[in-house]
Amino acid sequence: MQNLEIRKKREVEFHDRLTREESESLTSNRKFYFITRKSEDLKLKLAIEWGKGGRILDYCCGEGSTSLKLAQEGLEVIGIDISPEPLKKAKEEALRIGVQGFTSFLVMDGENMEFEDNSFDLITCFGVLHHLDIKKAYSELARVLKPGGRVICTEPLIHNPVFQLYRKLTPRLRTEWEVEHISSRKEIKLAEKYFDRVEKKFFHLFTLLAVPLRNTFLFKSVLWFLEFLDSIVLTIPGIKWLAWQVVFIISDPKKEKYFGVENKGKLC
Repeated sequence: MQNLEIRKKREVEFHDRLTREESESLTSNRKFYFITRKSEDLKLKLAIEWGKGGRILDYCCGEGSTSLKLAQEGLEVIGIDISPEPLKKAKEEALRIGVQGFTSFLVMDGENMEFEDNSFDLITCFGVLHHLDIKKAYSELARVLKPGGRVICTEPLIHNPVFQLYRKLTPRLRTEWEVEHISSRKEIKLAEKYFDRVEKKFFHLFTLLAVPLRNTFLFKSVLWFLEFLDSIVLTIPGIKWLAWQVVFIISDPKKEKYFGVENKGKLC
């Protein structure tokens, strides 16, 4: 219990500090997100499509960027996070852009949510599972997801030795737990224990070569070519697991009262 409390305390402290300080020493890895438009576009497209008319949870939402984008599309979203400082910033931004009526932000532990069973039609879970005890996270996601609902997840992957070396050499950018629990094929497959359906699409291998060009006129054309290259290479078994990120949709939660309902949506 003590180790559990220490882990969560460190997560809260780190992400509160990250929100307050915004220092280059803590955010230098953000340059890599200049090349993530393909995965970001897919996640947002699916969330808007599947979230219409439903109850949406932005799981471990941080500063609420996903919640705010969905709210701007007229969707109502509840965002939760264990760290209060990012949520404070999310609330301020919601007020600034005029979507406060579509959002609610609550301090809550993602491994022990306070929601009732079968509460949500859609859950977005972007880059957070490796911060958590993944078994508890999957269990809670399956519990609060409605039969027929979907969870859209994004996770960084551990299998590329170059990416993992960078993580080891930049410990200030993440908590000790985070760097030791970057998702692997095993963690992604574990979702099958809690959900009957898991669909995966891999992103960002060669596109990372465009990062040094992000402030040049060459960036857009080079990124387009590398995205095309990734779209081919990251369909090859084995090689695809060397990607930086995987987007995966988990659905059909395994509940005693819920069996065999066909899910209509597919990862495109």
